[in-house]
Amino acid sequence: MADSYNELTAQEKYVIQQKGTEAPFVGEYTDNKSQGLYQCKQCDAPLYRSEHKFPSHCGWPSFDDEIDNAVRREPDADGRRIEIVCANCDGHLGHVFEGEGFTDKNIRHCVNSISMVFVAA
Repeated sequence: MADSYNELTAQEKYVIQQKGTEAPFVGEYTDNKSQGLYQCKQCDAPLYRSEHKFPSHCGWPSFDDEIDNAVRREPDADGRRIEIVCANCDGHLGHVFEGEGFTDKNIRHCVNSISMVFVAA
């Protein structure tokens, strides 16, 4: 990792750099309804806007869109899911799911709160 990235706690490193997952329903942004911007915890790159967020009740923050070119999709090591990473620093964000019908866009970015920082509008 580049030296210019933000300093991370051991738990943040586990999720962001080692592709871990935080426990469901514990993240500080799961139920956040404030207006603002979600940025990568590791590099501060903008990822999602509050208007992308919706309540999926899955245990993690859910978004049905991302800021253009902010998130990259990659096949997950488990061979079944699609991982999402920060396009700027490759930090693990979570996974993306399609076809669940939660929103008109029919997509859900399931993101670890610990992978992000929220900046209120």
